[in-house]
Amino acid sequence: MANQDTGRRLSASGAQAAAGTIASAQGDGVAGRSGAGATGRVAPPQPAEGEVVTGPTARVSEGGPVAADQRPRRRLTTRLGRLLVDNGLISEEDLEAALEDQVESGERLGHYLVERDLVQESDLIRLLSDQYGVPAADIEELQVLSSLLELVPAEMARRYLLVPVQVDDKVLEVAMVDPTDVVAMDDLKFATGLRIQPMVASERAVTAAIERIYGAQDDSQISQMMDDLTNELNAPGELEIVDTDENIDLESLSQASGEAPVIKLVNLILTDALRRGASDIHIEPYEKRLRVRYRIDGVLYEIMDPPKSMQNALASRIKIMSQLDISERRRPQDGRIKLRVQLEGRLRELDLRVSSLPTIWGEKIVMRLLDPEGLMLDMTKLGFEPWSLQRFKEAIVKPFGIVLVTGPTGSGKTNTLYSAMGNINEPSTNIMTAEDPVEFNLVGINQVQVREEIGLTFAAALRSFLRQDPDIILVGEIRDHETAEIAVKAALTGHLVLSTLHTNDAPSSINRLVDMGLEPFLIASSIQLIQAQRLVRRVCTKCRESSPAGKEALIDIGFSPEDAENITVYQPVGCNECNNSGYKGRAGLFEVMPVSESIREMILNRAPTSELRAQARAEGMITLRESGLAKIWQGITTVDEVLRETVA
Repeated sequence: MANQDTGRRLSASGAQAAAGTIASAQGDGVAGRSGAGATGRVAPPQPAEGEVVTGPTARVSEGGPVAADQRPRRRLTTRLGRLLVDNGLISEEDLEAALEDQVESGERLGHYLVERDLVQESDLIRLLSDQYGVPAADIEELQVLSSLLELVPAEMARRYLLVPVQVDDKVLEVAMVDPTDVVAMDDLKFATGLRIQPMVASERAVTAAIERIYGAQDDSQISQMMDDLTNELNAPGELEIVDTDENIDLESLSQASGEAPVIKLVNLILTDALRRGASDIHIEPYEKRLRVRYRIDGVLYEIMDPPKSMQNALASRIKIMSQLDISERRRPQDGRIKLRVQLEGRLRELDLRVSSLPTIWGEKIVMRLLDPEGLMLDMTKLGFEPWSLQRFKEAIVKPFGIVLVTGPTGSGKTNTLYSAMGNINEPSTNIMTAEDPVEFNLVGINQVQVREEIGLTFAAALRSFLRQDPDIILVGEIRDHETAEIAVKAALTGHLVLSTLHTNDAPSSINRLVDMGLEPFLIASSIQLIQAQRLVRRVCTKCRESSPAGKEALIDIGFSPEDAENITVYQPVGCNECNNSGYKGRAGLFEVMPVSESIREMILNRAPTSELRAQARAEGMITLRESGLAKIWQGITTVDEVLRETVA
């Protein structure tokens, strides 16, 4: 690998070198949980052993959260407003007046300015496109296929102010008012199973497109429904109205849930899921069937179809185990189960988070398995490249500052933070955490469960921590300005703060914090390191086969011509070892950006994300895509997995 002082680009020629020195990444440990999509069907489960014993989002819009300017006389302004002023599209006086009115009206700043002819819509979109590095979308005459409307329902489009444009090679192009809305893209990715390519469009254009596209769909559905009702009413025979409310007999429910077949089925599901290495169990009722699915390595697999007649008894059994109210079937409930399971000749303990949700065909039950044996505390086995691992370890042993771990839901952020705490947990150190939820209990660490319903938020817990003489503080997630501000103050008063953030990569975290309202000089003074990560599935080493990948295709994804000539690319096949999926376990892709003096200066000068990224790469940062290329070179994962989780 090239010397870190002169920069490093795996895509140029360093994939082979990086792969040769990567920290041990050949294990089958699961580095994180959750994912999206479903592929194939897993073979029916084998009988379980033994028995189970139970024990007693602030959106960032183009108007954005406001941030204070460094000059004392300057009122609160927004990053968008500053960009407009800097580009000569609006005067300081007009911006100040617009901000006052915009706060009262509740409109987004960009929409407010366009509607009042203070800024041309084309100029605004061009500016946002250049700033965010995404293409501008022309959706005035957009025609969308019905299949796309099924992928992105009207409710989601209206909630996030977006419209689907097209699907091309497993990439869904979406026109959005706010192309930095990671929560929206995260939800879309989970809902569709596709990679999301954001495009920017004005709020007026997106709103008009939603009404035009989905309004026509709604009219068509209503028309079809009326036709069906008319035909049904005109058909011979009688129309009988029946009462659909079920009478809940608590005694019969309790009795049914305690019968031997139900107990055996629940035990079978739990032990089989644990044996297969599942992270989640989904029990889903439909009109004429009951389905059980497991999420394994981030992908859902259909496992079994229990008898529909056991639906209520099965749900009641699980609710009793998790101490939920079996008589309440109209509202969602959350609970927890602590288990001791006899499996493969030894006793194992694990926790399950249980969530029940009423659907039209009954209660859907989802159980998240929190297996302490699946928690990887050895940082050298997570998949870090040596350069990235060294920088991360240096940051978490500093006496003060903020270390951020970023990525979407299910990217393994919790596992990375727990691994970091495991490395710095000593009797001489007071470590306090605020989590939602507390997934694993760590010895020697004071863990607090956030409970927003009683006012125990991340910000409230963080304020209390500062009166508890802490050395190291972990905040589960920085969601708003208040939490971010307290975290910065804690870092500047001699505490090490670990936390997570929802961003696409490490450099874009700086602008996200600015959008939350933090001053650039506070960010530059407090942030020590930012790490972005993703999870990719490991190709099964027992059944993988080499695949003749084209040289041009490998060069297109980032390999140098020399590497493309010599690399061996593998594809999944499927065997008993991997439940016929072709994959077994997951590995992390890591992008570690230390905040150097040069980057601090750029933050103070409000440099765009593209310049921050270029400087970080010049200082040696390995990007997520380059980390993925190293995993492909080593034969750890496949090209499809890396393309699914990273962008060039």
